[in-house]
Amino acid sequence: MPLSAAQWHKALSADRLAPVYLLAGAELLVLEAADALRAQAKKLGYSEREVLDVGQHFNWDDLARAAAGMSLFATRRLIDLRLPTGRPGIDGAKAISAFCADPPPDVTLLITAMEWSNKHDGAWSKKVDGTGVMVVFNPPRPNEWGAWIGGRLASRGLSATPDAAALLAERVEGNLLAAAQEIDKLAVLHGQGRIDAAEMENLVADSARYDAFKLTDAAFAGDGARALRILAGLRAEGDELIALMGWLVNQLQLALRLANAHDLAAQIRTEHLWPAREQLFRQALRRAPREHWLQCLARASRIDRMAKGRETGNAWQEAERLIAAIAEPRAARALA
Repeated sequence: MPLSAAQWHKALSADRLAPVYLLAGAELLVLEAADALRAQAKKLGYSEREVLDVGQHFNWDDLARAAAGMSLFATRRLIDLRLPTGRPGIDGAKAISAFCADPPPDVTLLITAMEWSNKHDGAWSKKVDGTGVMVVFNPPRPNEWGAWIGGRLASRGLSATPDAAALLAERVEGNLLAAAQEIDKLAVLHGQGRIDAAEMENLVADSARYDAFKLTDAAFAGDGARALRILAGLRAEGDELIALMGWLVNQLQLALRLANAHDLAAQIRTEHLWPAREQLFRQALRRAPREHWLQCLARASRIDRMAKGRETGNAWQEAERLIAAIAEPRAARALA
């Protein structure tokens, strides 16, 4: 069974390495975990490392050759296999499974994958999990950001008041790399110690990266405050409302198709929704009936006409009201 991030830190401190590791998920977290493993390998005498970058024309025989190769300079070797997509293909799955079936002595295979979901899981990853260590690093959920930021600050000798941590979470808006960079900058500018909200305001740049996907996810998840903040960020960054409304209409049409479905599970399969998106829309449909989504879609079409100059009205203000109604159907009176 894959390890959690907390279990990973404990496993990393062992006095010997497993034959194979698969580190997959959020890019920043995977890269940092891989760096930590390489450092531990060096402490344990793995003084030789071979890097294999899996690209379009990668020859999987190279993995077998690297595993079987003899070294004149080191008794322990690390094979660093970089699999960005997390999909090795048929040949790659066979090559990795073969390594796991008979791992060479004094050789450790490190596989890193920057993309991962349940669909990536397969017989080869189960072989890795059974032979060595597999860790999936998921980015923090919205309700986990405070704890993640707190832990990250502590690792740099810093702490923050709850208000200061919340401010930082708001500024980076789910961007792991931006959060890590800001915390590293705080360690330089502030030094060790506790940071309050006023200091955080002065020291942290607004690193939020707003996009239409985050907007609709927040709205359909029922997080109206976050959705409206993202909408304001999109407007401040100069995004065109026309393009935004195109995506919003698309998602409302999806919600309406799901609401109209006689067999919701079958319709979800038809729409090819992955589990997280499926859960998002199931929650939204539980909050409001079909008529609500039909009304939202009609309003979105009207806002689209406003944005294109075909109808009078304040398009951005109407968009705010629509987002509020999507997030909280009881606010649907704002559509009137």
